[in-house]
Amino acid sequence: MTDRSGTTWPWPDFPPGPLGTPSPDLARRQADGPMEPVTMPSGDRAPMIVRYEDVRTVLTSPAGSRNLRAAGLPRMVSGTGLDDDPAALINQDPPEHTRYRRIMQSTFTPRQIERWRPRAAAIAGELLAAAGDEFDVVADFALPLPARVICEVLGVPMDRFEQFRGWTEMFLSSSEASAEARAEGFAAFMAYARELIAEHRTRPGDDLIDLLISARDGEDALSEDELTHMVFTLIMAGHETTASIIIRGTFRLLCHPERYAELAARPELLESAVEEILRYEGPGGNGLLRLVTEDVELSGGTIPAGTVVLPNPAAANHDPSAFDDPSRFDIRRFAGATPNPQLAFGHGPHYCLGANLARMELQEAFRALVTRLPGLRAQEDLAAVRWTDDLIHRPRRLLVKAG
Repeated sequence: MTDRSGTTWPWPDFPPGPLGTPSPDLARRQADGPMEPVTMPSGDRAPMIVRYEDVRTVLTSPAGSRNLRAAGLPRMVSGTGLDDDPAALINQDPPEHTRYRRIMQSTFTPRQIERWRPRAAAIAGELLAAAGDEFDVVADFALPLPARVICEVLGVPMDRFEQFRGWTEMFLSSSEASAEARAEGFAAFMAYARELIAEHRTRPGDDLIDLLISARDGEDALSEDELTHMVFTLIMAGHETTASIIIRGTFRLLCHPERYAELAARPELLESAVEEILRYEGPGGNGLLRLVTEDVELSGGTIPAGTVVLPNPAAANHDPSAFDDPSRFDIRRFAGATPNPQLAFGHGPHYCLGANLARMELQEAFRALVTRLPGLRAQEDLAAVRWTDDLIHRPRRLLVKAG
């Protein structure tokens, strides 16, 4: 399936709309086919859940298992690169998952994350200052910002930054690295992660790795393998998805220059704008598969036990039953006391542990853009921008001019 920008999309029966908008088939599915199957990148078919309340139900149900490999379904993956790692937190069920989360519950609190806000703001400013008056948002800002922030948060020495960044770029879904190169890169990164953890044990500080090492639930702590996998997961989720939302969010604001100008004039709307960007753009992909272990009742009928389903948070975030006029990009939507039920970070037991960190980075990224470059505009026709042809769907480049 080829979209209007000429790229090939891996979901042949659920392609995105023009300019990265939701699939033109979404409204029909939400009205008449809320559990209609979709073809996975693996070629398998799975019911895709698109209604807001149904998605929440599947994400919170104890019957929605993420342990696909234990069920003998290692091939049926959604293409995210996370489905086939049984040691990853996202693939664990209770009681292992409950224990893991309980140990780490104090590590990613807003109070802990606020410690790194000044540094994230400084890095964003440094990148924009170095970019000049004309630059590529993708290469010069959105990709390096989360990479540098996660390096500092984790306590990665800056003399290892380029090597570290090379690994993260290789793990991006948009990377053209071969499977063999990715496997070698994964092994090298895991070896370095173990070395980094050992150094922090020898010379403890107050970086995120130190917090993970010291995290306890009574006498229980993370094992070395769990620590190593958590560092890798933070890199994968913290770099790739945050960068894609910065890219897509900037693209969307440039599609609505009046919104960008309003945000530049009223930076107090930044938090609301970030929440709307998260709702409208999502973290990438169409969700993570669940194996239903018991019958689950949804608005479209019963999902029988043994079915693998795809609850789609991005689709839920465009459900008119949950959001007024969801196709409208409105940076004021979540201003004031308006509750924010968007599902960009998931819901239920697998709600993203790094949500507070991602929010902080996004706020500082867009704060830097609108305060330092209030007249930012695109250098090319946004309708002609080419997008990546993978699940983390985003512009390949976004050329802009400061004003």
